[in-house]
Amino acid sequence: MKQMTILLTLMPALILLWSGAAAAHCEIPCGIYDDQMRIRLIAEDITTVEKAMKRIGDLSAEKPINYNQLVRWISNKEEHATKIQHTVTQYFMTQRINPDQEKYAEKVTLLHQMLIAAMKCKQTTDLDHVTTLRTLLKKFETLYFGPHED
Repeated sequence: MKQMTILLTLMPALILLWSGAAAAHCEIPCGIYDDQMRIRLIAEDITTVEKAMKRIGDLSAEKPINYNQLVRWISNKEEHATKIQHTVTQYFMTQRINPDQEKYAEKVTLLHQMLIAAMKCKQTTDLDHVTTLRTLLKKFETLYFGPHED
């Protein structure tokens, strides 16, 4: 009976894990971090947002408009902009950037600017917001890891 109670208690968490809904990095201090990978994932999400914006423009100009594909690309753009916001807040701001770190204010400012740029990507198909996101990500990466040695 005790094992059944434990299983029933853990069932919601297990379902989330098996379904892939718990794909984001945990918020327990496990010490397993791959900051470079998170930067690469944000860069990939930015590229996806850019492609979606371009496809939305192309599809909007077609006659007749393929609304099914148009909606799919809009949803895709929203999803990847949201992923950027999630990684910025839940990974970097919550877990990796601490008030006692050097250049804390600069790091948080860049991350906040990334959140705003991602929000603007959701609101429009203006590719300038993608350029802004890329620039901010590069600045943050340099501030966070230090200058690249080529």
